[in-house]
This record gives sequence, C-alpha cells and structure tokens, in this order.
Amino acid sequence: MILYAYGIFKQLDDLEQLHDQKLLVFEVAFASAFLIIVLVRYFYMSRFETFLGAREPVPRAHKYLAKTVHLSMYACLALLPLTGLAIAGLFTQGVEDGFLMEMALGLHGFAADLSYALIAIHIVAAIYSRLKGEGVWTSMVPLWKERGTEQNALATTLTSLENKAVQMVKDLIPTKKD
Repeated sequence: MILYAYGIFKQLDDLEQLHDQKLLVFEVAFASAFLIIVLVRYFYMSRFETFLGAREPVPRAHKYLAKTVHLSMYACLALLPLTGLAIAGLFTQGVEDGFLMEMALGLHGFAADLSYALIAIHIVAAIYSRLKGEGVWTSMVPLWKERGTEQNALATTLTSLENKAVQMVKDLIPTKKD
C-alpha cells in the first residue's frame, strides 16, 4: 500500500523527465520491485479463502464479486509496472512518440485509473462488512476490531437489503430446474 501511494505521488509529469538517466534507472528499479511484490502477494494470498474471517455464510454472489475485484486489482497493480517498464524500454530505444508509446502510455493511465476505482470499491466493501460485523474486517485490519455479528438497526437493515438484492439476482438467473 505504501509503495502504491508512493508511486502515485511521485509519478512523472512528462515523458521528457526520463532523459535524466538516474531517474530512468530509479523508475525501472521501482517498477521491478513493485511488480515482484505484487506477484509474491498474489501467489501468497491465492492460497487463502476470500472471506477467511467471515463468521457467517457468505452468499455465492459476494464470493464472485470479491474474487472479481481482487483479481482485477492484482491485474491492474501488475499492469502498472509492466506498462511502466514498457514505456522505459521504448524510451531507451529512442521511441518517444508514435503508436507503441501511445499504447503503452494509454494502458498505463487506464490501469492507474481502474486501480483507483477498484481500491475504492474494496474499501467500501470492507467498511460495509465491518458495519455488519461479519468478521472479515478483523481478518484484514488490526484496528476497530469486531466483537461479533452486529445486531444494531443499521446492520439489520443492510443485511435485509443485501438479502433482497441477492434474491432478486437469483430470480433473474435461470436454473437447471426451470
């Protein structure tokens, strides 16, 4: 998370900055380290169930949504350094504009924008789970620990709305019995 934030805040303003050889080497080293960390984390985390800390059964739709968001986040977080390395590689070969550079820059920008959205979705989902007291939050974050499934009005309302939404989706999907 710290490396991601650092990468966002230190991003280059202009491709011309890569003429500074020290900066170019740093960018390549940073992207390489970031990519290795993302890959190691992905392969480590893929060994565990998505809702590891849940105290209640998790609807199948939630599992699919969570896995989709997680896989998409990892894809974006891997695509950022990969496209950054492609940009650096093209730049060192003298390609500073044209189709290939525009593709690399466009894909890099798309991955960054999509990563913002996916991280926001992940944070909202984590807070939603925390408000319901499902146990997932406590398995991810060492602060604001859950004591059990919440029985407050907000948690009850959220659970009811969620169950209705899941049932509506289930009703839309034909089953083999139909």
